[in-house]
Amino acid sequence: SNKSFKTLYLIESALIYLKGPKFLIYVSGALSMWGDRMWHFAISVFLIELYGHNLLLTGIFGLVVAGSVLLLGALIGDWVDRNPRNKVAHASLFIQNISVTVCSIVLMLVFSYKKWIEEIWDGWLTVVCYTVVIVLANVANLASTALTIAIQRDWIVVITGYNRGHLAGMNATMRRIDQVTNILAPLAVGQVMTLASNVVGCGFILGWNLVSLIVEFIFLSRVYRIVPALSAKPQTDRQIELLIYNPNPQYILVCSGRTSACPAAAISEESTSLHLQEISRIPVCLHRLRGLLSTCREGWRAYYRQPVFLAGLGLAFLYTTVLGFDCITTGYAYTQGISGSLLSILMGVSAVAGLLGTVLFTKLRKACGLVNTGVISSALHLVCLLLCLWSVFAPGSPMDLSHQRHIYPLRGGSNQPLLPDRSSIHWTNNTVLFENAPAGTEPESYVSIILLFLGVITARVGLWSFDLTVTQLLQETICESERGAVNGVQSSMNYLMDLLHFIMVISAPQPQHFGILVIISILFIFTGHTMYFLYARKIKRKPQPSFPGS
Repeated sequence: SNKSFKTLYLIESALIYLKGPKFLIYVSGALSMWGDRMWHFAISVFLIELYGHNLLLTGIFGLVVAGSVLLLGALIGDWVDRNPRNKVAHASLFIQNISVTVCSIVLMLVFSYKKWIEEIWDGWLTVVCYTVVIVLANVANLASTALTIAIQRDWIVVITGYNRGHLAGMNATMRRIDQVTNILAPLAVGQVMTLASNVVGCGFILGWNLVSLIVEFIFLSRVYRIVPALSAKPQTDRQIELLIYNPNPQYILVCSGRTSACPAAAISEESTSLHLQEISRIPVCLHRLRGLLSTCREGWRAYYRQPVFLAGLGLAFLYTTVLGFDCITTGYAYTQGISGSLLSILMGVSAVAGLLGTVLFTKLRKACGLVNTGVISSALHLVCLLLCLWSVFAPGSPMDLSHQRHIYPLRGGSNQPLLPDRSSIHWTNNTVLFENAPAGTEPESYVSIILLFLGVITARVGLWSFDLTVTQLLQETICESERGAVNGVQSSMNYLMDLLHFIMVISAPQPQHFGILVIISILFIFTGHTMYFLYARKIKRKPQPSFPGS
């Protein structure tokens, strides 16, 4: 009887968990991340295929995506703050999935009728199609950014009841899901595109997004219903910047794009007439532009005012690096005689190291506290990167500050084609990044490349633990009314610093200059962690804000 009772209890507990908000968020997040990773992988391949294996469209797409989030991050976050949580989630989800769906349809048509399209309007219809694809893909990325801010930076905090322990657990689980999908999703859609065709690949992504849209909509709606706290959202108090006359008659105070009714008697007639005379001379479109610029300015000011500002800025500095499994490092490895199959294995090992980082985060947070977890993770990250620094001067390193190129004997047929970059921001063909280096070369020694990847892989443990630390600090520290705006600016900073590392590569594109990029990357990372150390020192001198949980 005891066994049957325990079995029934376990079944009941499992059913409660499966119907609970945490599990629904995990499933919804997994579907969203899987779709994002598939799309990011596929769009890079599609753009390269469309433009005759040229990187122009890919470069334009990367610039448009990064520039859009950089400029609009604060506005996206402000929009998340101003609107009810369910409307923000549903609108972002709908815009993202529909944009990808329409873009997939356009791509299917272009791939199917490319020769016919190129003959219309002297080829200008092709340009129109390219423009539509890039615009729709960019809109999908902006909507994905809004959804990430809403769910992973706001909903999770409310669902956990502001409990530090539960919040850390959900953050770690979401990051583990992200790590797994980052490896499996591109492989899945890549197999479809390889075994079938690009058109079938587009159809597969289209179908996935439609199904995912329905499931995520249902799950997020249920979470919103069963967690009453999500429906309560405080209004922000912003400085009054504009006074606009409304012929109702009453006056509307516009505070950084937000409106609230105000009785006419509350405003003196003299100041009112002056405001109305000034406003009547300015077109409505300029009022709106002024409001948008004001919102951006207030968002960046709010970011700077945060107690966790140094920690967030430090995290952004970590994006200026070539020490990751993006197109830069894998392209360099290819020039050093590392095969594509081995690189795929190394990517998998790197993902495992990232998962270990999420485990380390939860253990350290319980034992040492959140701020100290960041300090330990920073130190671990920097120590592991010393291996990368050592690789610059180790045997086999091609670093040469002169203009002469290293020529290595060819090792024909030993290399497999690389998978395209899996970065969520920029997508390029790895082998073209170092176009003056012979593909399939063999260095004098493999010591340098072994040290490089050993450092990159082991550093992922400290990196992801540190990333989770700063993420939770942002969640705990930022007031609820500014959570979206500040996280939007944080996304802008991340994209800005990521752009810098591509500028570095453009400035020093040859493999023999890669050592310089490694040194610069380590300097940026060291600067970022120094900012966090300053934040930790400052915060330990002040009493911690009240936040339940241990």
